[in-house]
Amino acid sequence: MMNQQPPTQVVPLNEFGRRRVRPTVVIADDKPHIREFVREALEDMGFIVEDGGGDRLVNLTAGRSMDLVMLGLSAGGVAAAQALENLAATGFDGQIMIFAPAEFPMVDALYELGAQLGLKMLPLLPTPFSDGTLRHAVRGLAPQEPVALPTLDAALALRAGWLELWYQPKVDVRSLTIAGAEGLIRMRHPTWGIVPPANFLPDPHDPHFAELSLFVMEQAAAHWHEFAADHGHIELAINLPLTYFSDPLAIESLVLRLPQHHAFEGLIVEINASDLAGNIELAKSTARQLRYFNISLSIDDLGADWPLLLEIGDCPFAEIKVDREFVHGLADDRLKQTTCRSIIELADRLGARTVAEGVETRADFVMARDLGFDLIQGFFFGKPTEAAKFARRTLREPVKIN
Repeated sequence: MMNQQPPTQVVPLNEFGRRRVRPTVVIADDKPHIREFVREALEDMGFIVEDGGGDRLVNLTAGRSMDLVMLGLSAGGVAAAQALENLAATGFDGQIMIFAPAEFPMVDALYELGAQLGLKMLPLLPTPFSDGTLRHAVRGLAPQEPVALPTLDAALALRAGWLELWYQPKVDVRSLTIAGAEGLIRMRHPTWGIVPPANFLPDPHDPHFAELSLFVMEQAAAHWHEFAADHGHIELAINLPLTYFSDPLAIESLVLRLPQHHAFEGLIVEINASDLAGNIELAKSTARQLRYFNISLSIDDLGADWPLLLEIGDCPFAEIKVDREFVHGLADDRLKQTTCRSIIELADRLGARTVAEGVETRADFVMARDLGFDLIQGFFFGKPTEAAKFARRTLREPVKIN
């Protein structure tokens, strides 16, 4: 009978949930696709995940405070036993979770070895396992309360290579197909894990913002080529501050970074509605110039200031995105419905398509569709994900309605 119970010295699982930093996990298995699957699930739960494939396990854990090692047996029992001995030799004081088929005879031997070495062994995670099974197995180690993230230095993150561009799908409400995707910047910090832009983006007037803007453009162009190789053209949207276009060379800089490919059909640049209010003429002038290069300007996060559109006159903007504040709970809020209906009617007169942001429930999706929104964006159809995952899952699979 297999010993699936951890030794008595194991640290109580609920200790992790009250920590002020995120727990760190190393995934050690010889199969990259398994490491990738586990990493995505754990990062979504708030863990900081390190790839311990190959010979990296000892180098990652030696002298560092790691909370958990997830040890797969793809390389066999001898390699796993050596990994346990190496962890013990380096003084590893975190916990260890083995994942393997429950019927493998080597599993009992590995648990016995772990106990002899004084390692803190968690119950076996039998394979194959689903995303839900994995989450259930590690739920006690996951942060149980939101971790208060500090304000981080974007310039340092850029130099260190911590910044990434993730993508969230924009779905056509009528055909239920992917109509495009918005690129959203994220930081993968070695201590704080995945960090949202609110914790590192500088003020739009900060000189480093131009450098970040160039990073976003270059990442979007590179990812477009990767997406197009398997899926053809996909309309990407990036966020840039309106102040970026105060530079006379800004448009030229953007155009030079566009994909040079026969299948490329254009780009969307999103500017925040609050920026628009401060400089309508710059926004209109920029939108008109960008048209010559097959780039469209979108007004993002439009909310209570929507009557501003009445002052624009002729509208050079291709898209109007309604802020999630007016979309979340839309199904049960008549005031929000009235506001959204007014924006949609105005956008129709101006010749711009409309996007409902922040749709998280079926009821809000149905109401947004019935009101006449053209596109939907929100967790109901998909969270922002890394470029590789977006291509592998979102672009290859039909749109799912939960």
